[in-house]
Amino acid sequence: MANILLVDDDPDVTDAGRLVLEREGHTVRTAGSANEGLGAIGEAAPDLLVLDIMMDSPDDGIVLARRLRKEGHRFPIIALSSIGKVTGRDYDRDGEMLPVDDFVSKPVHPSVLIAKVRKLLGS
Repeated sequence: MANILLVDDDPDVTDAGRLVLEREGHTVRTAGSANEGLGAIGEAAPDLLVLDIMMDSPDDGIVLARRLRKEGHRFPIIALSSIGKVTGRDYDRDGEMLPVDDFVSKPVHPSVLIAKVRKLLGS
């Protein structure tokens, strides 16, 4: 199975995500900030990254995704965010602004997360 990194500043999200993804057989590392996530990627690049958009700063996830793509990282990225609830607008991936492979609004139902992970990993 895959090595997945889950970056979110909400421990409830990282704990729940870890449980769901480990139940599927994946190895899951977590990070509580964009900086911690960057450090974890530097230690061992994941097969897939699940990344919160709004952490310490409202655009932490966007900045990290853009930096990773600029540095040449090509592992799939799933963006998580509750920004749609905050703004009342629908958001989706954007190759320039938000260079991710998929976008999921919070709260994420476990079956949705599993389906997105399977799709991006080709399993």
